[in-house]
Amino acid sequence: MIRDFESVQCSGRARPDRNGASARAASVTRARSCGDGRVAPGRARDWESESDCGEAAQSTLELLVRKLLVEIGEDPEREGLLRTPARVSKAWEFLTQGYTMDIETVLNGAVFEESYDEMVIVKDIDFYSLCEHHLLPFHGRAHIAYIPNGRIVGLSKLPRIVDVVARRLQVQERLTQQIAEEIQRHLRPHGVAVVTEASHLCMMMRGVQKQNSVTTASSMLGVFKHELESRNEFMNLIATRCR
Repeated sequence: MIRDFESVQCSGRARPDRNGASARAASVTRARSCGDGRVAPGRARDWESESDCGEAAQSTLELLVRKLLVEIGEDPEREGLLRTPARVSKAWEFLTQGYTMDIETVLNGAVFEESYDEMVIVKDIDFYSLCEHHLLPFHGRAHIAYIPNGRIVGLSKLPRIVDVVARRLQVQERLTQQIAEEIQRHLRPHGVAVVTEASHLCMMMRGVQKQNSVTTASSMLGVFKHELESRNEFMNLIATRCR
């Protein structure tokens, strides 16, 4: 049987906490090369320019993927699967990089003093995330609004915040709430509204197998939570599609 993740020696790779802020970031920061050909925790290997150094050179994640292939009845030595553990390891480093990313760094100082105090909306922001229950993808769009309180943010930074939060193991409800909370924390606006719409592969390719269901979640903070007029304006605007 595959060992439980709790019992695997991860060479300093820490488990993320529920909110996505993790000791893993510290592990990545202090880890460079292990000196013996192994890859430090949290770093993706460049397998395109690197020769196969054998099992001793494989990361813990690669070894786990190899064991998984054996457990499902596959042969990890056949041609099509020889580099699969490395590819999966590299993919997971990308798909979970939100654990090691810092919102302040992502914003990169693009918060500006401005007297504008009407609603700002960025809608139809594509996102991809991984369901923490089955480790299967869910994907969709996020719609974000905030009402400035003397500060605005560069528009591209809102999709970047979505990416940071989405590239963790998530449930859609928490992802939606965390996007709103990060914007509230860094901009301190009068209010933040976030709506996400997503399709979940854990409902489509297994289990109930419903192909056309879409899940919607919302998070309303500040005036959007307490003022029906602001909330309705936001909902009406995101329902209007540009032609």
